Amino acid sequence: MQLVVVVLVIVMSMAGCDRDAPSTAVAQAPVAGQVVEKRLPQVAQVPVPAGSFVRGSNRPDDPEMRQQYGFPLPLFLDEHPQATIYLDGFMIDTYEVTNVQYKAYVEQTGQMLPFSWMNNGYALDHAHLQSLDVERLRSLAADNFQLDIDAREMDKPALIAAMQAQQAVLDRLPVSNVSWFAAKAYCEWRNARLPTEAEWEKAARGPDGLEYPWGNQWDPRITNTGDDGEWEQGIAPVGSYPDNVSPYGAYDMSGNVWEWTADRYQPYENSDYRSPAFGDTRRVLRGGGGGEGHYAISYFFRGATRQFSEPEMESEDVGFRCVSDLR
Repeated sequence: MQLVVVVLVIVMSMAGCDRDAPSTAVAQAPVAGQVVEKRLPQVAQVPVPAGSFVRGSNRPDDPEMRQQYGFPLPLFLDEHPQATIYLDGFMIDTYEVTNVQYKAYVEQTGQMLPFSWMNNGYALDHAHLQSLDVERLRSLAADNFQLDIDAREMDKPALIAAMQAQQAVLDRLPVSNVSWFAAKAYCEWRNARLPTEAEWEKAARGPDGLEYPWGNQWDPRITNTGDDGEWEQGIAPVGSYPDNVSPYGAYDMSGNVWEWTADRYQPYENSDYRSPAFGDTRRVLRGGGGGEGHYAISYFFRGATRQFSEPEMESEDVGFRCVSDLR
């Protein structure tokens, strides 16, 4: 698996250690022949009207930054040339898809759970918790839920209440550890789709091609870069940064989690840059992530920055949002 982004290389090495976690799943595949009602989650979207916008940039490479942070490929050149692009109107999710929204999909379709849910207890529903004895619950509280409490003297109702309170916190986190294929399938289940690169960039930068969703000046206090230790595992509940909003009203398009887009990593039209990473398999990631263990430099969080990964990749700071046609 080849990744340009230093952040993703580090995060993937950390996340890969979790694959031996206990697999206590609660979502069951529908019984053969059973008719399952499709209940779509309520998801807020904002409109992005039809019109032109400024895509990409003409910024030159920065050899000093590359040397300082160990980037193997030139910076900015895959954004060339800056161009004015027309798009039809569309709707885009106001926030990144959350755990609770993705859980509705898993419960109804029997699809695979994100493996992080096995580790942190999010996969366990109330009935499952009720079926466990108190000693097992105490062990889960410490080892999986990692509750900051002394569970040794707590009874079963108190333990379950504490675990469900923790799950309610996780409800509002963006779902992560999902591959491009899983993200695409979720959007299609919702009668939506992953945004194209161009749609994502217009929604993030507005018609005038802002450097960041909020403007042209970098300010790490406006977004979650993951370097301040404020959030568990570096990821914040969606909407936690009210100033991190695009001209169209979409939040968290810079920071928190990287976001899958529909497109393959290929050169823009009329580009004279040919990256060895271009091709037909890797998909584009946008927006920058707040996962632990990486450099929180402004380059990652620009609206024009393009990064990429193999579509099978799952990482703790990669999520997504969906788009739909303008109604």
